[in-house]
Amino acid sequence: MELTKQLLAMDAIQLQAEAADWKEAVRIGVDLLVKADAVEPRYYDAIVNMTTELGPWYILAPGMAMPHGRPEEGVKKNSFALVTLKTPVNFGDPDNDPVDILVTLAATDAKTMNESSIVEVVTLLGDDDTVARIRAAQTRAELEAIFATIE
Repeated sequence: MELTKQLLAMDAIQLQAEAADWKEAVRIGVDLLVKADAVEPRYYDAIVNMTTELGPWYILAPGMAMPHGRPEEGVKKNSFALVTLKTPVNFGDPDNDPVDILVTLAATDAKTMNESSIVEVVTLLGDDDTVARIRAAQTRAELEAIFATIE
Protein backbone atom coordinates (compact mmCIF):
# COMPACT_ATOMS: atom_id res chain seq x y z
CA MET A 1 0.00 0.00 0.00
CA GLU A 2 1.53 3.30 -1.10
CA LEU A 3 0.09 5.15 1.89
CA THR A 4 1.99 3.13 4.48
CA LYS A 5 5.27 3.32 2.53
CA GLN A 6 4.92 7.08 2.14
CA LEU A 7 4.12 7.63 5.83
CA LEU A 8 7.24 5.75 6.86
CA ALA A 9 9.49 7.32 4.23
CA MET A 10 8.46 10.88 5.06
CA ASP A 11 8.43 10.19 8.80
CA ALA A 12 5.07 11.93 8.93
CA ILE A 13 3.86 10.03 11.98
CA GLN A 14 3.11 11.07 15.53
CA LEU A 15 1.72 8.46 17.90
CA GLN A 16 -0.11 9.11 21.15
CA ALA A 17 0.04 12.88 20.71
CA GLU A 18 -1.60 15.33 23.09
CA ALA A 19 -4.10 17.84 21.70
CA ALA A 20 -6.41 20.14 23.65
CA ASP A 21 -8.97 20.38 20.82
CA TRP A 22 -9.60 19.57 17.16
CA LYS A 23 -7.62 22.57 15.93
CA GLU A 24 -4.54 21.43 17.81
CA ALA A 25 -5.01 17.88 16.49
CA VAL A 26 -5.18 19.18 12.92
CA ARG A 27 -2.11 21.37 13.58
CA ILE A 28 -0.04 18.31 14.56
CA GLY A 29 -0.75 16.59 11.24
CA VAL A 30 -0.18 19.69 9.15
CA ASP A 31 3.06 20.45 10.99
CA LEU A 32 4.33 16.98 10.09
CA LEU A 33 3.61 17.74 6.42
CA VAL A 34 5.24 21.19 6.65
CA LYS A 35 8.34 19.57 8.16
CA ALA A 36 8.38 17.10 5.26
CA ASP A 37 8.12 20.04 2.82
CA ALA A 38 4.87 18.64 1.44
CA VAL A 39 2.66 21.64 2.28
CA GLU A 40 3.02 25.30 3.11
CA PRO A 41 2.08 26.46 6.62
CA ARG A 42 -1.03 28.19 5.22
CA TYR A 43 -2.54 24.73 4.59
CA TYR A 44 -3.46 24.62 8.29
CA ASP A 45 -5.48 27.85 8.04
CA ALA A 46 -7.27 26.55 4.97
CA ILE A 47 -8.37 23.39 6.79
CA VAL A 48 -9.47 25.31 9.89
CA ASN A 49 -11.37 27.90 7.85
CA MET A 50 -13.13 25.23 5.80
CA THR A 51 -14.00 23.26 8.94
CA THR A 52 -15.37 26.38 10.63
CA GLU A 53 -17.46 27.14 7.55
CA LEU A 54 -18.66 23.65 6.59
CA GLY A 55 -18.21 21.59 9.73
CA PRO A 56 -15.99 18.51 10.02
CA TRP A 57 -16.98 17.07 6.64
CA TYR A 58 -13.81 14.93 6.56
CA ILE A 59 -14.79 12.65 9.44
CA LEU A 60 -14.62 9.13 8.01
CA ALA A 61 -16.12 6.99 10.75
CA PRO A 62 -16.36 6.96 14.54
CA GLY A 63 -13.03 8.12 15.93
CA MET A 64 -11.39 8.76 12.54
CA ALA A 65 -10.79 11.93 10.54
CA MET A 66 -9.03 12.78 7.29
CA PRO A 67 -8.47 16.54 7.41
CA HIS A 68 -7.47 18.10 4.12
CA GLY A 69 -7.76 21.24 2.06
CA ARG A 70 -7.76 22.02 -1.61
CA PRO A 71 -4.61 21.56 -3.70
CA GLU A 72 -4.21 25.29 -4.34
CA GLU A 73 -4.18 26.03 -0.61
CA GLY A 74 -0.48 25.27 -0.18
CA VAL A 75 0.04 21.68 -1.30
CA LYS A 76 3.52 21.05 -2.72
CA LYS A 77 3.34 17.27 -3.18
CA ASN A 78 1.02 14.35 -2.56
CA SER A 79 1.44 13.24 1.01
CA PHE A 80 -0.12 11.89 4.18
CA ALA A 81 0.53 12.32 7.90
CA LEU A 82 -0.74 9.94 10.59
CA VAL A 83 -1.54 11.20 14.07
CA THR A 84 -2.98 9.17 16.91
CA LEU A 85 -4.15 10.97 20.02
CA LYS A 86 -3.66 9.78 23.57
CA THR A 87 -6.93 11.45 24.51
CA PRO A 88 -9.58 11.77 21.78
CA VAL A 89 -10.97 15.22 20.90
CA ASN A 90 -14.35 16.37 19.61
CA PHE A 91 -14.73 17.80 16.13
CA GLY A 92 -18.42 18.64 16.43
CA ASP A 93 -19.73 15.50 14.76
CA PRO A 94 -22.12 13.88 17.27
CA ASP A 95 -22.22 10.60 15.35
CA ASN A 96 -18.45 10.14 15.17
CA ASP A 97 -16.88 12.11 18.04
CA PRO A 98 -14.51 11.84 19.74
CA VAL A 99 -11.66 11.40 17.23
CA ASP A 100 -8.30 9.82 18.02
CA ILE A 101 -6.94 8.88 14.58
CA LEU A 102 -6.21 11.54 11.98
CA VAL A 103 -4.77 10.97 8.54
CA THR A 104 -3.96 14.42 7.19
CA LEU A 105 -4.06 14.35 3.41
CA ALA A 106 -2.42 16.67 0.90
CA ALA A 107 -2.98 16.13 -2.81
CA THR A 108 -1.72 18.23 -5.71
CA ASP A 109 -4.92 17.73 -7.69
CA ALA A 110 -8.52 16.71 -7.07
CA LYS A 111 -8.25 13.60 -9.25
CA THR A 112 -5.40 12.16 -7.15
CA MET A 113 -7.30 13.00 -3.99
CA ASN A 114 -10.56 11.42 -5.07
CA GLU A 115 -9.35 8.44 -7.06
CA SER A 116 -6.43 7.14 -5.07
CA SER A 117 -5.59 8.98 -1.86
CA ILE A 118 -8.99 8.75 -0.22
CA VAL A 119 -9.32 5.13 -1.32
CA GLU A 120 -5.99 4.27 0.34
CA VAL A 121 -6.98 5.91 3.61
CA VAL A 122 -10.38 4.22 3.67
CA THR A 123 -8.73 0.87 2.89
CA LEU A 124 -6.22 1.30 5.72
CA LEU A 125 -8.86 2.33 8.23
CA GLY A 126 -11.56 -0.04 6.98
CA ASP A 127 -10.42 -3.02 9.03
CA ASP A 128 -11.42 -2.87 12.72
CA ASP A 129 -8.48 -5.00 13.85
CA THR A 130 -5.97 -2.79 12.03
CA VAL A 131 -7.57 0.34 13.46
CA ALA A 132 -7.43 -1.08 17.01
CA ARG A 133 -3.75 -1.93 16.56
CA ILE A 134 -2.96 1.55 15.17
CA ARG A 135 -4.79 3.13 18.12
CA ALA A 136 -2.72 1.09 20.56
CA ALA A 137 0.66 1.59 18.86
CA GLN A 138 3.18 3.40 21.04
CA THR A 139 6.25 3.30 18.79
CA ARG A 140 7.24 3.55 15.17
CA ALA A 141 8.45 -0.07 15.32
CA GLU A 142 4.99 -1.22 16.40
CA LEU A 143 3.43 0.77 13.57
CA GLU A 144 5.88 -0.68 11.05
CA ALA A 145 4.90 -4.18 12.20
CA ILE A 146 1.23 -3.33 11.72
CA PHE A 147 1.88 -1.92 8.24
CA ALA A 148 3.91 -5.00 7.31
CA THR A 149 0.88 -7.22 7.96
CA ILE A 150 -1.32 -5.25 5.57
CA GLU A 151 1.08 -4.87 2.65
